[in-house]
Amino acid sequence: MRSDDTIFAIASGHGRAAVCLIRISGSESRAVLERMTGRLPEPRRAVVRTLKDPMSGEPLDQALVLWMPGPGSFTGEDQAELQIHGGLATRAAVLRALGSLENCRAAEAGEFTRRAFLNGRMDLSQVEGLADVIDAETEAQRRQAMRQLGGRLGNTAEDWRESVLQVLALLEASLDFSDEGDVPEDLEAEILQMIERVRGEIGHAMADRSGERLREGLTVVLAGPPNAGKSTLLNALARRDVAIVSPIAGTTRDAIEVHCDLGGLPVIIVDTAGLRESADAIEQEGVSRARARVDNADLVLWLVPPEGEETAPPSARRLLRVGTKSDLGQVRKDCDLMIAAATGEGLPELIASVEEEAAALMGQGDAVVTRERHRKALERAHAALDRSRILLVKHGPLELAAEEARLAARAIGEITGRVDVEDVLDRLFSSFCIGK
Repeated sequence: MRSDDTIFAIASGHGRAAVCLIRISGSESRAVLERMTGRLPEPRRAVVRTLKDPMSGEPLDQALVLWMPGPGSFTGEDQAELQIHGGLATRAAVLRALGSLENCRAAEAGEFTRRAFLNGRMDLSQVEGLADVIDAETEAQRRQAMRQLGGRLGNTAEDWRESVLQVLALLEASLDFSDEGDVPEDLEAEILQMIERVRGEIGHAMADRSGERLREGLTVVLAGPPNAGKSTLLNALARRDVAIVSPIAGTTRDAIEVHCDLGGLPVIIVDTAGLRESADAIEQEGVSRARARVDNADLVLWLVPPEGEETAPPSARRLLRVGTKSDLGQVRKDCDLMIAAATGEGLPELIASVEEEAAALMGQGDAVVTRERHRKALERAHAALDRSRILLVKHGPLELAAEEARLAARAIGEITGRVDVEDVLDRLFSSFCIGK
């Protein structure tokens, strides 16, 4: 990416529409507007202008034009927006005219947001929050993403980083107090207190996995013996025919996923192969995959049919025993609740139970950590602070204690992008749509 180019892209949806929004950002944005509209509008005031081809002078469209000089724009650069009519030919003509201008090119995926980051308009955690706002499918995900975009994690991480830098400054200053490198007792107590506070806060944030669950979705696995009604239940919860339902045992061989919105919370429901011993190599693989999904599930619904021998449920983090086919008149007393997926009997109670479990596991969406990248960085920072603390307690070399504090500050800085995170940037911005 050449950051000195002026870039443009469609920021609205593709296809025929009433209005199409085109964004322009870069040092040539002013010249682009002057060449295509004749004169520059007042900053941040929408005006109607006739767009003209800068080469031929041919009228292209009547558009609503906005001019937003930097640094007070989304990207921090001079920026403009053209709200044109959404016809395909009109859109193509305007984009073609923009592309004909010198040093003006089509933007790559996420390039507008990347420039906002590089120009200090957003930190990396806010960029991730923006991506999550765009991808949010449920109300709870939207709320969490908005907190992230508002700086919830970035501000917290910056407070931790400033505290660690203060520890580092005190450690380095203490090296000048004596030739032996001993820390005065009052200063050592202050340093240890600061380390313990930051370690405790980081440890508390890492222990809460509700943010990652909320962002990725709670995994609920339907498990049980063959013909327990797992596929029928999946279809009932999805309200469409997702899985094949058959009286023949072993119909489901692979895991089938359905994404649902339960009470505003994202839930991934997984249908799995019936758990039993089998001589069929394909079914054996299906059973093996089913057991793996059970092991990694946030919640397992263990379906118990009215007929057949009792099968011991697998070990799981959380498990609900659900008796199936209650419409047949046989009720099992060893189950948490009874359902008949074919008729809908008991489904509201089951959904309510799953929503309750989901709410308990995901919390209120106020978690600090929402991505594995955040957790890994905090784990490194926590370990470095612990090593620094141990060195101080055991009166080890202050140089080593200071170096561990430096490593902790660097790890925390990765969260907001204050240190080199080029590989993270490439992966993150490639997931953005063009025009954002």
